[in-house]
Amino acid sequence: MSNGANITDGQEILQRLSRRGMEESSEISVVASPGARASGWAVKVKSHSSYNVYNVRAVEMGDAGSLPTEIGGEMEAVNLAESFIDEGQLPVGTYAIMFKAGEKNVFHVPVQ
Repeated sequence: MSNGANITDGQEILQRLSRRGMEESSEISVVASPGARASGWAVKVKSHSSYNVYNVRAVEMGDAGSLPTEIGGEMEAVNLAESFIDEGQLPVGTYAIMFKAGEKNVFHVPVQ
């Protein structure tokens, strides 16, 4: 689905809601996204930074049986599966899915 279609659908919903009288309306929430972006990225842990924070690098997945290709530069990400007050123990080379949460990059990989 294209981003233009999402904007049009959102505008139609808002117009429909505005045409209704206040007496007819019930509580409704509408959430709009500022554009089409990937919701998550595959990353590889490159090094430990501090506590549960790691330096990671995005990877591009290839065909089955091929190794992922590292792309872009390193960035910091927080492992939510580890304590926020203890040093992290995640091994270098671990792959994860990273998401953006506010201003932070986060992922969840339990340490065994």
